[in-house]
Amino acid sequence: MNDPQFLYLTTTGWKTGKEHIIEIWYVKNNGKYYVMSELGRTAHWVRNISHDPKISFRINILTFNGHARLVEPLKETQLAAQISDLMKAKYDWDQGLIVELEPLNSSEKATPS
Repeated sequence: MNDPQFLYLTTTGWKTGKEHIIEIWYVKNNGKYYVMSELGRTAHWVRNISHDPKISFRINILTFNGHARLVEPLKETQLAAQISDLMKAKYDWDQGLIVELEPLNSSEKATPS
């Protein structure tokens, strides 16, 4: 695949209020981006999103502002299956809590870093 392997996700610390940046695998589907938390809801970045869904993320030189949400696999079975399949194809790995990253601008205009 020609897609970069990682995106850089920035959340706001729910205790500190400081920016928290992680490097994480991702896949793209229907204009949205998806990442998986191996630690589920206990990961610090997932807890940050649970308290404040405003996020930003960078892929190569493009930076997106947007919102994140946890995908509920029992309610969104088709979406969860699609994302798991995409992750399995790209990384040969698909275990974890799926988090959807939605850029604010659906036309995907991003700002160069």
